[in-house]
Amino acid sequence: MNLNSPVGVSQRAAMPVLIALSTTHLLNDMMQSLIPAIYPIIKSAYALDFGQIGLITLTFQIAASLLQPLVGSYTDKHPMPYSMVVGMGFTLAGLIGLAYAGNYPLLLLAAACVGIGSSIFHPEATRMARSASGGQHGLAQGIFQLGGQTGGALGPLLAAFVIVPRGQTSLAWFSAAALLAMILMTWTARRHAQLRSQQAAAPVAVKLASVAGPPTRRIASVVLPITILVILLFSKNAYSQSFSSFYTFYLIGKFGISVQTSQVMLFLFLVASAAGAVGGGILGDKIGRNKIIWFSILGALPFTLMLPFANLFWTGVLTVVINLIMSSAFAAILIYAMELLPGRVGLIGGLFYGLSFGLGGVAAAMLGELADWVGIETVYRICAFLPAIGLLAWFLPKMTEQRVR
Repeated sequence: MNLNSPVGVSQRAAMPVLIALSTTHLLNDMMQSLIPAIYPIIKSAYALDFGQIGLITLTFQIAASLLQPLVGSYTDKHPMPYSMVVGMGFTLAGLIGLAYAGNYPLLLLAAACVGIGSSIFHPEATRMARSASGGQHGLAQGIFQLGGQTGGALGPLLAAFVIVPRGQTSLAWFSAAALLAMILMTWTARRHAQLRSQQAAAPVAVKLASVAGPPTRRIASVVLPITILVILLFSKNAYSQSFSSFYTFYLIGKFGISVQTSQVMLFLFLVASAAGAVGGGILGDKIGRNKIIWFSILGALPFTLMLPFANLFWTGVLTVVINLIMSSAFAAILIYAMELLPGRVGLIGGLFYGLSFGLGGVAAAMLGELADWVGIETVYRICAFLPAIGLLAWFLPKMTEQRVR
């Protein structure tokens, strides 16, 4: 292939765009992950119960979920790459609000601002990653998810070594990360526009390779499989939210460890998502989406059932294994949905990031209330059965896997 042709140039340009998107995803999700990471601090500082902690998660997730499908549907028809910069502005405002909130309602408002920033970022970034994939959709989503999962994992670590020793106001220091993300997003939007121009100049076959999926289907015909995919992702997000919001309390209450040690263990749980997301994306391109989805269900369930009865060492080991397996299906579920509704990438990104994460926030609020009634250890025994919801994958139609070369 001639690397100076429009085809070669567009393929060379795709990887820098994907890496930049992954980096902005890292910064975006790192700042979002600081919300649950500071829960042990604000719980004592504001005299909150578990129900109020869960309500903060719910506020953040609902603010994100209500707007994401709408933003995604709109940007499918009217692409707005620079809207990500606006979204990061909301995240920046929310971060400063969390640092200096004087009362509980202001904490909720700040969390909502961070959620709005997420709702603007994810649909457009997902669509850009799909466009820059060069046909390797699983790899592209894996790289994109690598940044998000790594950023999510950094939150507890930063909380342990920065926020816990220096207090809630040290959250404002991370404004520098938001400003860096804005600069990088501006470059990414400009570079993506150049990539789209190069793809437009390429032969028809290459344009199809970058965006093609199965033939367009009527939306009514895919309501059931899309609903099942949302439920599958909800079960995974609800389980993950139980860890993001309450894992540190579980470890402190059951094993008597320090806040910093609990944050490090939460980091190990979350960082496993990064490896799982990339591995699942690459394997999905090779062996098929259905197999990856089934692996994430049947592989994780035995370990989730064992977790509530493990000692401290095996709790750490099992949580890493569980998240490694469960996160492997995220890219597969997202791409499966995109293949069901080709041409609706922004809508799918908004729907799955928004609705499924929003439902995860609802689950977190419910689990918080339940923890106040029956105790945090009982909640984790109940959560052990959440991955079993994934057995609904039996009703998903088989997709013909297409390797675009």
